[in-house]
Amino acid sequence: MKILVCIKQVPDMESKFKVNPEGTWYDNVDLAWRMNEYDEYAVEQAVQLKGQVGDADLTVFSIGPNRVKETMKKALAMGCDHGVHVADDDSYQKDPFQIASIIAGFAKDKGFDLIFTGMQSQDRGSAQVGVLVAELLNLPCISTIVDFAYLDGKVSVKRELEGGGRALVSCNAPVLVTCQLGLNVPRYPTLPNIMKAKKKEILSIEVAELLNVTARQETSKLYFPEKKGGGLVLEGDAGDLADQLIKILRDKTSVLA
Repeated sequence: MKILVCIKQVPDMESKFKVNPEGTWYDNVDLAWRMNEYDEYAVEQAVQLKGQVGDADLTVFSIGPNRVKETMKKALAMGCDHGVHVADDDSYQKDPFQIASIIAGFAKDKGFDLIFTGMQSQDRGSAQVGVLVAELLNLPCISTIVDFAYLDGKVSVKRELEGGGRALVSCNAPVLVTCQLGLNVPRYPTLPNIMKAKKKEILSIEVAELLNVTARQETSKLYFPEKKGGGLVLEGDAGDLADQLIKILRDKTSVLA
């Protein structure tokens, strides 16, 4: 079995964010970096599947500057066999369609039986990349999975629906699934596995070799929400409250002008 898991390196959400000078994304300076949380569930599920089937080859794939290799090493220490790094210092400027096209360009004709991605990234949050990859590869896709089982070439999953509902979906491989929080409990890499990961191969590919589409979206402006004043709490009897409210509306707004 051939398995592919796609991960993204994102800033630690506890970092102090600043908007970059261009005003289109966050400034990368002085940020701490980690694996996207949704992708940790994808890696764990891929490793569990590899352990279940026994004879499997598990590739971890990531796009970005050279620093993403450190995050890829965590996936290797969790149990992935080798990595593929697409070198792109400007990956943050790529829209979901371009990112999906890069992944699909690599995965095409590789014969992957299962592709795992996170449901969405914590920084961009589009939740589009996984389903776009499936579309570009002409694969079935099951999104937002919270339970996973594999038997005799068939995947059975539970996917999260709005309102707390869940749907049970079955599909024959090959298939792509996007992983939601709570799917499993991602393992902590042990020290021996961390040391082994240092010897595992990470193949680097230039983004120009895989990217052959133009962006469909453009970020025109990024900014923090405007700070607004707090609300005013009125207390007292109903009659007094009505008088207070009328006075506020007359003095501070144009509603009763």
